Amino acid sequence: MAIEIIMPKLGVDMQEGEIIEWKKQEGDMVNEGDILLEIMSDKTNMELEAEDSGILIKIVRGDGETVPVTEVIGYLGAEGETVETASQVVADPSPSISDAPVTTTEEAETPAAVAPAPATVKRPAGEKVRATPAARKAARDLGIDLDLVPGTGANGRVHKDDVENFKGAAPKATPLAAKIAADKGVDLATITGTGPSGKITKEDVLAAVAPAPAKAAETPAPAKEEKPAKELPEGVEVIKMSAMRKAISKGMVNSYLTAPTFTLNYDIDMTNLMALRKQVLEPIMNKTGLKVTFTDLIGLAVVRTLMKPEHEYLNASLINNAEEIELHRFVNLGIAVGLDAGLVVPVVHGADKMSLSDFVVASKDVIKKAQSGKLKSNEMSGSTFSITNLGMFGTKSFNPIINQPNSAILGVAATVQTPVVVDGVVKIRPIMGLCLTIDHRIVDGMNGAKFMVDLKNLLENPLELLI
Repeated sequence: MAIEIIMPKLGVDMQEGEIIEWKKQEGDMVNEGDILLEIMSDKTNMELEAEDSGILIKIVRGDGETVPVTEVIGYLGAEGETVETASQVVADPSPSISDAPVTTTEEAETPAAVAPAPATVKRPAGEKVRATPAARKAARDLGIDLDLVPGTGANGRVHKDDVENFKGAAPKATPLAAKIAADKGVDLATITGTGPSGKITKEDVLAAVAPAPAKAAETPAPAKEEKPAKELPEGVEVIKMSAMRKAISKGMVNSYLTAPTFTLNYDIDMTNLMALRKQVLEPIMNKTGLKVTFTDLIGLAVVRTLMKPEHEYLNASLINNAEEIELHRFVNLGIAVGLDAGLVVPVVHGADKMSLSDFVVASKDVIKKAQSGKLKSNEMSGSTFSITNLGMFGTKSFNPIINQPNSAILGVAATVQTPVVVDGVVKIRPIMGLCLTIDHRIVDGMNGAKFMVDLKNLLENPLELLI
């Protein structure tokens, strides 16, 4: 029997995924573990592996299409097999409802009846169980045979909830309700209880078996006139929003509407940092094969400043409906990377334990993956603080939006040759702008200013970065 290939659910919030590219074509032989296609969701690219072997007999959804999770996108099967084979579903007949009279004994006087065990299914021998990857994992973890679990999804597909509900205890019911249900052949699992803590009562069972009242004859509603498609003005084109753009939109709206923010702007004299970069450029290139950038130096300076105990709230997150503050004794630094398709924020994990050369290697690795669309979900999650650099575009100042659930984000602006007064003398110095946006629920202005003063001192006297 043909096996469905479905759009997987990669995260709790994932609702749909975009098919980037099928790696196999119709008619190709596929072995278990082969890469079938590449998909994107929430700005994460993922290669989907085949869970079974067979011929790719049908591609239902093609490259560039956005597909809801758990929807069928293709079929595997035997050579010569057709998709129609896959659509055949064995339906379990519903139990008939008996017309026996209802016992009227008071519930308090009726001995407790045992509620029926969760329903099971009996699939024909050799038939492949349709199940989502999450359902298969849950079944393995709980030691449940998927062959026995009835699926509530399309074509009887088993979802994670089906597995977990199958594991759970039988529905709670009063003794009389359980007896009436048994007499009437009604599955208590199909009834919603209205009693205390959701317990099923006699009235719930009787309501479930009562014939539906006949509907009065209704005058058919007049057919709605279909409105003609809206004509677009000349020169206007409407395109669908990509999965990445949707994820960015959702995240930015959530951050903007959730956190009351303010931004602090500081000027940094880059004279000494530029000199340090020239000194370490060749040694780090010889050691790592990579070129150290100002983003590397600024990023490491941010990490070192965040690790000072007095700045712990700049490296924190609000949790449990903003009722508790999670303080981090480490720094996972997010570095915003702009792509043609949108913005991603790869994360350098454990940056607080890195030397400058270690940080250069780690940051280049995740940035390169971001630019090639090869980031994994764990490489885009877990940041405790983020930086974003628009200096290369000549931006003098901006208000970056916080990458939730971080408490702050640092924006790096352009470095401009600027006349400044040094020891009473006007000199031209390379001045860089830094813009710190802070979540005012966690950090006050004074604390943010103290952080920026320490960061400014470190950037203007950067030898400590090498210690």
